[in-house]
This record gives sequence, C-alpha cells and structure tokens, in this order.
Amino acid sequence: MVPSFLSLSLSRLGLWASGLILVLGFLKFICLLLQRQRSAKAMEKFVGSPTHWLFGHALEIQQTGSLDKVVSWAHQFPYAHQLWFGQFIGFLNIYEPDYAKAVYSRGDPKAPDVYDFFIQWIGKGLLVLDGPKWFQHRKLLTPGFHYDVLKPYVALFAESTCNMLDKWEEKSRKDKSFDIFSDVGHMALDSLMICTFGRGDTSLGHGDSSYCLAVSDLTRLMQQRLETFQYHGDFIYWLTPHGCRFLRACQVAHDHTEQVIRERKAALQDKKVWEKIQKQRHRDFLDILLDAQ
Repeated sequence: MVPSFLSLSLSRLGLWASGLILVLGFLKFICLLLQRQRSAKAMEKFVGSPTHWLFGHALEIQQTGSLDKVVSWAHQFPYAHQLWFGQFIGFLNIYEPDYAKAVYSRGDPKAPDVYDFFIQWIGKGLLVLDGPKWFQHRKLLTPGFHYDVLKPYVALFAESTCNMLDKWEEKSRKDKSFDIFSDVGHMALDSLMICTFGRGDTSLGHGDSSYCLAVSDLTRLMQQRLETFQYHGDFIYWLTPHGCRFLRACQVAHDHTEQVIRERKAALQDKKVWEKIQKQRHRDFLDILLDAQ
C-alpha cells in the first residue's frame, strides 16, 4: 500500500511535469511562429500559389507529384515563387539567373530546420556547417578541388557514362520503353565512389548493392519527410516506420563508407603504397581527407 504522503508527492510531481511540458510546448510554438514571420517577411515580395492553412503546398505536391507540380509552377511563375511545406518551412524556388545571383551572393546562414534533416545521414560536414567552422573545413579540402586534381576525373566520368549508354543500347533493342532514372542514379553513384573513395563498385550497375539501395532509400525518405508536415519534428519522425527505415538505411550507408575508409587506412600502412602516393603529383580525394591536420 502506497503511503498517502508519497501518493500526494507523485501527484504534485505529475502536475509539475505536465506544466513544464505545456510551457515548453508553448515556447516552441512561439519560436515557430516567429520563424514563420521571418520567412514570410523575407519572401513577401514574391508571389506564389495559395497555400493550405496547415500543410502549405505539400498536399498539392503529394497529389500531383513533386516534379510535375514544380514544372507547372515554373510556367506560372517564370522568375521565382514561394513554396511552403507546412506553415513553418518555406522555400524560394528561383528560375531566373539574375534572381539566383542576387540571392546566393548574400551569404545568408543555412536554414537549420531543413539542413538538420541531413545530420543523421551525413553528419555535420560542409553541407550542414556555416560560419567559421565551414571555412575551416573548406580550407582543409581546398587541395582536393584544385583544377589539376579534378581534370583526370573527367575520363572516369566519361567511362561511367559510356557504361550506362551501353546498357541503354542493349535495352533499346527490345523495342520497349524503359526507365532511365535508376540507371542515371547508379552511374552517378559509381562515379562518386571512384572519385571520392578511389574505387568503383561494379555491383552498383545491377541495382543489387546494399549501399546503392540504402542511398536510394535515404534520398526518397528525405524527400518524403520534407513534404510531410507531421514528419518535421524529430521526436515524432523517429517513432514512425519511415523514421525507423531511415535509421536502418543510415546504418547500412555508414557501415559501407567506414569499411572503405578502414581498408584505405590499412593500405596506407604499407610503405610501398605510401611511397607510390608520395610520387604522385596529386592525390586521391580520400587520401587528402585522411592526411588532413
């Protein structure tokens, strides 16, 4: 039997906890309203289609398809227009080069409410960072983006593209239409593996690589989360089946890249390999990252 004073204490503790949750929720709501106000003020000069009072443009995109809807808006608003996913995440879709130059030259900080979605997948790297830490990381990577370093990769891009075109030629002999989206994704991913990690993955071309499937899932789930108002909050999203699937795909992608890095680190312990690298005029991108101080 629970003593009466203990029961009373638990009851008060529950009331305090409930009150604290309500206060925190209210403060969060105020922050979201202020964020909405700032975003709306920044884009008030640009027109856009009418928005749903809760979902913004998300319902239209889900019903029509994101690509088809964005293309139709591009014809309707040929320079730029507002795009809202829910009431608190807003974008400015720009189609006019002069508009893009004016906006992107401002150097504004990155929007955490969108870029934070990427952290679980890619970590706090160049895409997510801004400010002094971004400049520090960018300086470390500068040697990897030298023109003389990038130029030899053109041949690798061409080789991956030719392999993709060979597959298309084989498919075209069947006199049937076929989807090129998956093949283009495999070609881009294979080029990335060669240029970033110094090796390609032949299984990517067959679409059965666990890493390829994980990246495909992550890309699709990221787009789905952005378009789904209910998934914008981390607490709710990680409890959903889509959130759990996202975490599993992240683990597969991380395991793959960590394995590649471990193997390269082990290879660099070999004196012959190290001497060969030292003789090269320019090193691979992964070697530059592993040697960064």
